[in-house]
Amino acid sequence: MPNYELSVIIPARNEMFLQRTVDSVLEARRGDTEVVVFADESWPIAPGLKSHPDVTLINYSKTVIGQRAAINIAARLSRAKYIMKLDGHCRMDEGFDVKLAADCEYEDVIVPRLYNLWAFDWKCKRCGLRTYQGPKPTVCSACTKETEHIMRMVWEPRWNRMTDSMRFDSDLHFQYWRDFSKRPEGQPEIAPTMSLLGACWFLHRQRYWDLDGSDEAHGSWGQQGTEIACKAQLSGGRLLVNKKTWYSHVFRTQPGFQFPYAISHQQTERAREYSKKFWREGRWSKAVMPLSALVQSYWPVPGWTEQDLEQLKASENGRRTQFALAQVIERNPKHVESAPDTGLTKGIVYYTENRCREPIFSAVQEQLKRVTNGHQIVSVSLKPIDFGDNYVLGLDRGYVTMFQQILMGLSQLDTDVAYLCEHDALYSAEHFAFNPPRNDTYYYDENVWRVSARTGQALFHYHRSVSMMCANRRLLLDHYRERLARIEREGFSYRNGFEPGCRRVSHGGYDNFEAASYFSARPCIDIRDHGTNLTRTNWRKEQYRNPKFTAGWTESDRVEGWPGIIKDRFNDWLKEIMGK
Repeated sequence: MPNYELSVIIPARNEMFLQRTVDSVLEARRGDTEVVVFADESWPIAPGLKSHPDVTLINYSKTVIGQRAAINIAARLSRAKYIMKLDGHCRMDEGFDVKLAADCEYEDVIVPRLYNLWAFDWKCKRCGLRTYQGPKPTVCSACTKETEHIMRMVWEPRWNRMTDSMRFDSDLHFQYWRDFSKRPEGQPEIAPTMSLLGACWFLHRQRYWDLDGSDEAHGSWGQQGTEIACKAQLSGGRLLVNKKTWYSHVFRTQPGFQFPYAISHQQTERAREYSKKFWREGRWSKAVMPLSALVQSYWPVPGWTEQDLEQLKASENGRRTQFALAQVIERNPKHVESAPDTGLTKGIVYYTENRCREPIFSAVQEQLKRVTNGHQIVSVSLKPIDFGDNYVLGLDRGYVTMFQQILMGLSQLDTDVAYLCEHDALYSAEHFAFNPPRNDTYYYDENVWRVSARTGQALFHYHRSVSMMCANRRLLLDHYRERLARIEREGFSYRNGFEPGCRRVSHGGYDNFEAASYFSARPCIDIRDHGTNLTRTNWRKEQYRNPKFTAGWTESDRVEGWPGIIKDRFNDWLKEIMGK
């Protein structure tokens, strides 16, 4: 098969509208898009389907293999950058392919806005009355006589029947969720959706295989919307509806339509039961967050009670659901592995403005002494403290002062590698076990949970912060010298950013060295809401303008690797972990 930008995969069996669906895709495309039809039926396959250079027709002998297997085979044959699964009874918006690709990041699964499709009418040959699609009438409601009716194609979206948001209930059954679009997080042109209709979804082809493709253990079809929704989000990615484009789908809400796959009630229930157990019991190895965190990120969710959520959390905690480092690295290759221990000397620059309240202030210092394995510690404060080699700067607290403190600490260290540590973070020993593979790269530990000192809420999402960074000491020294020199010449500006390596010179940065992330085997804890944080914390996803900054969003009442429940008992928990 030639290379295309997008392969539209249509698993088809007994599809009365297949040709119209294929024509719709070909007429609406504006990019380098092909159609791959998997005719999951015996010969003659897809009768009447016209030949076209950009349409590939596949048949798998005389065996019916099911929709999921058909999608997987077609996706393996594709060489396109993106794939889109589409039912064989749909119409597409003009330019749907380029619109979806323009806003699809690698870890996204995108669905277009959905409209019901008005496929056809039945027209009475006697009086011309048209009856909306469904069973073929035998008696005309106007003539009140038995008359012949002829099918007349309409093939237009029902513009008053639109859906943007969907969900699943506590049994993992698909449900519509139109009220979500009224919530602030549901209103942008590209907005999150908890679930999707299995009729249409779009993503990077390689990402599809990162998510293990379609799970054929579910059966032929059924629950695919829930499957794709859970995989997209539990892997740390996003499930989004793109309202800039649409597709229109024929719903068989009336008798008289032929279903593509004959499936019994027993088979349907089997797929539902398999799906429910699979996701509620955390059986998917590539998940980096529990199902409860996904549900909680959309809370409140119709079909879920507080009791449902608490029972789910209890079962997850009972299993000690823990997502291994290897799974995280597999999901996100940007997380680099530690270099072998070659005897690099390591030091800590601890900076504080002396306003962090007790017992947090003392607990952080005690924890650092426990886990730093004798590494040199240089502390830089605004008032004298008895911790490490202490240097005092007589300045007022602020961002520029923080940069000056870091520069002072780096200049007083005598080590190969420097770790930057703040006064309100509990560090694990594993954080300092990382050995930077390169001397020209800044490294950020992203296995960091934020914990509110006020409520005990624990929150994880992927982000980089200065307080979780390490690098070659001379690289850091040069960076902060240049940063402060620029500030002296031009003044301080937020647009220049705070994290070295995350912004190039052309975008306000101070050098062009790269940044990379690692994921320590045991998380660190960044303590927030203690009253003197220099920066604020967002505790809700909707507080972020760009959803990409909420990747991996997980809320919990504890942090794995640290004993005890934190929720509503932060002070007692802190005493317990410090052995007091």
